Amino acid sequence: WISEIILQQTRVQQGLSYYLKFINRFPDIYALAEAGQDEVMAVWKGLGYYSRARHLHSTARKIVESFGGKFPEKYEELIRLKGIGPYTAAAVASFAFGEPRPVVDGNVSRVISRLFGISIPVDSAQGKKFTEDKALEIIDKNNPGTHNQAIMEFGALICTPARPACQNCPLSVKCAALSARRTGELPVKAKVVVRSERFFNYLLVTDGTYMLVRKRR
Repeated sequence: WISEIILQQTRVQQGLSYYLKFINRFPDIYALAEAGQDEVMAVWKGLGYYSRARHLHSTARKIVESFGGKFPEKYEELIRLKGIGPYTAAAVASFAFGEPRPVVDGNVSRVISRLFGISIPVDSAQGKKFTEDKALEIIDKNNPGTHNQAIMEFGALICTPARPACQNCPLSVKCAALSARRTGELPVKAKVVVRSERFFNYLLVTDGTYMLVRKRR
């Protein structure tokens, strides 16, 4: 749970030291639930996206109060907890508890889209549902955690967005996109991300020795 939350917005190389520090300070759900929010935020400091830490703290308290400190094991229970969406719920359910739930991220969507030659935009409601259904269809129900991690890694290393290593791909003989020479076209995306600039103004108040600091709310 902790590692998945950290990795929502942070790369493994950057997040590992924070993960170890967090686990060392809060070794179990009770330690996290009993801590003050300021302490949790202090340990999280530097990772950014601080709502993640607030949700972790809130959810830890919820688990202690409502589940007797026992972490929920089922996807349907996990998805109701603050800070846990479909992806994280599926990851925790499959990695920790062996529930055959497919984890669908960008890498997995790309692999599934190319493997089955799916032309439906993967970022549409229909495309997401279709991709999840296909991912569930092929998941190893006896070892879903390893399967999920493997297909994500496969998308990151072999079935990459640009110039996929089709010559090294063990699925090349079954790949619809490769046989139709459409690897560059798939996956299809409907939405174009438009980036906008934002500006923040700060006042630096100092007498040369001391600095005035106020918590941003």
